[in-house]
Amino acid sequence: SLLPPFLALLCFGAPAPALRAPSASPRRAGAEAAEEPWCPYKVGAEGAAGGRLCFRTPARGFQCAARACRAHRSPGGALVANVLRNGSVLLQWGPPRPAAGLRGFALNCSWDGTYTRFPCDSVELGAACRDYLLPEAHGSVRYRLCLQPRYAPPRPAPPAQCVEFRVEPAAMRDIVVAMTAVGGSICVMLVFICLLVAYITENLMSPALA
Repeated sequence: SLLPPFLALLCFGAPAPALRAPSASPRRAGAEAAEEPWCPYKVGAEGAAGGRLCFRTPARGFQCAARACRAHRSPGGALVANVLRNGSVLLQWGPPRPAAGLRGFALNCSWDGTYTRFPCDSVELGAACRDYLLPEAHGSVRYRLCLQPRYAPPRPAPPAQCVEFRVEPAAMRDIVVAMTAVGGSICVMLVFICLLVAYITENLMSPALA
């Protein structure tokens, strides 16, 4: 009889299709890819056009620790120069307003000499950049760094944010400390030698001469 198989088919129905794992949405994939965008920049000597295009990863979440870093802010507070103990300087700034039409940033650098001000290398940064690292800075020199956003015409460029700071000569300070420690040790040794010579002269040489 075909009745039992027909009833079983009505009760259980057709087999369910196989389940597939949900794929990542395009928005989520795009957000993960945009978590650490590359910062394009060009470094050129003062007065020279062009420059080689380079890329760097942003220093997200960096905080200036009191013992290993000293922060200097521009008068408006938009630009911060974090002077590290190893002689490097990390510049940080927030997104400018308005953000529409932003093409990038122009960073100008100069430092004071004995009688005049000398220009540093100029840097052109992309619109996604929010920090820049100066790997080496001269000690005992007062720097002036100015950051100016660049917009597409006809919007004019806002005034630049400038910060001034002085890099402490950490290497020279360490040398002075080391020389002071060595000089102190030599002085202590000379004092002990003088005391020993005085003791020998007073107790051993005097009876023999008598």
